[in-house]
Amino acid sequence: MKKFFEDMKKDLKFKSAGPGKKLTEDASAKPQVVQSSGPAKPCYVAPTEGAQKAGAAALARIEGQPRPRVQTSQDVIRLQVKRELEAEAAAVAEKEKTTAGSNVKDLAFLSVTGVYFTCPLTGATLTKSERDVHIKAAIFMRFEEDAVEASIMMVHTFNKDREKVKAAVDIISKYIENICKNPTEEKYRKIKLSNKVFQEKVKTVEGSREFLEAMGFQSIMLDVEGQEESEEFLVLMEHDSESLEVMKESRDRLQRGEPVRAQLDRQPQAFRPSPNAMRFELPPEFYNLTAEELKREQQQKNEGVDKNTMLRTKAMREREEQRERRKYNYTLLRVRLPDGNILQGTFLAWDKVSVLFQFVRDSLVDGWQPFELVAPGGHKLQEDLELALNECSLVPAVLLTFSWDAAVQADIAAGGGKSSALLKPELLENIQTLS
Repeated sequence: MKKFFEDMKKDLKFKSAGPGKKLTEDASAKPQVVQSSGPAKPCYVAPTEGAQKAGAAALARIEGQPRPRVQTSQDVIRLQVKRELEAEAAAVAEKEKTTAGSNVKDLAFLSVTGVYFTCPLTGATLTKSERDVHIKAAIFMRFEEDAVEASIMMVHTFNKDREKVKAAVDIISKYIENICKNPTEEKYRKIKLSNKVFQEKVKTVEGSREFLEAMGFQSIMLDVEGQEESEEFLVLMEHDSESLEVMKESRDRLQRGEPVRAQLDRQPQAFRPSPNAMRFELPPEFYNLTAEELKREQQQKNEGVDKNTMLRTKAMREREEQRERRKYNYTLLRVRLPDGNILQGTFLAWDKVSVLFQFVRDSLVDGWQPFELVAPGGHKLQEDLELALNECSLVPAVLLTFSWDAAVQADIAAGGGKSSALLKPELLENIQTLS
């Protein structure tokens, strides 16, 4: 049995050795290669005349398409700032939304829901925390329409130190003046960025470089005599006389520039006659006080502390009055009209009395007629006096009494004139009832 298995192994080994060969065959002969039955490799054929024309037409269309403008470093910076501003605005909006949601019940008892502002560039209504972010974003958006105007807004709005702004504007104006007087002099059309005056007076003012670039200055690395490394310059290509006149106009616009400021939304509101006209509940924005100071002040009022009964000198009383004035940022004023209706508006505490008179005048149908405003205690306000509302103790909320000039009313009555609605229709359409 053992021999049987050994014979089987030998037989299998012999068969697996492959086909046999004759001893007379050439061992160096190469095996025959079998050709693949796959498709043959195509040969290159020149395109037809029609294909060549179609390709040329397509290439012409591509070449004719407008190519995107290459972004400069300042473009990248502005884009980044814009994104950051948008993110900041979104965060502020989310925070205020959360805060508002937690205070919905309190808002129903307030005389006014808050203090709001209007952006002069977009017309949007904004809260105090939104206004600066929104205005910055609006100015950056202006670069697409008018880069000169936008950069001027940057210079005068983004920099709070007015002395630094004036110094930078004066130096930039001198750059332009030298170029206009010496248009062919190359040295006046180059600004070395490492120059001490530029570094200390111009670079530190945000928007100054944007203005120069809007004028046509370009950033170029130039060799400096006596130095191994080149330096960055702002270089202006030679301009014709017409372009120089445009530069002068832009310089004048820069010199006349003013900060872009959000304007207080007075939120004019009409109310029906009400015994609650003297009841005021103001939001925290009206006060220049911390939460603890507000709480302490309210506690003193509740305890009936009467400071007038205390023995104080005149100087002490004046200091106390000044401290009282500084407590308030805004004031809510109501004006009771002869027909019983009430006009309400929000003002800055340091607005002049004349601003109040103009607000009332703009709200009346017959605003041309002279009228009087009387404060509590019978004090008649004088429109022509340059006094602030807080200096007249018209803070943080006061009810005033309106009356027409008696002599003018007598003349109107003698002429057969009839009294009409006092407030303008747009105010009466939204008239409300005080709660």
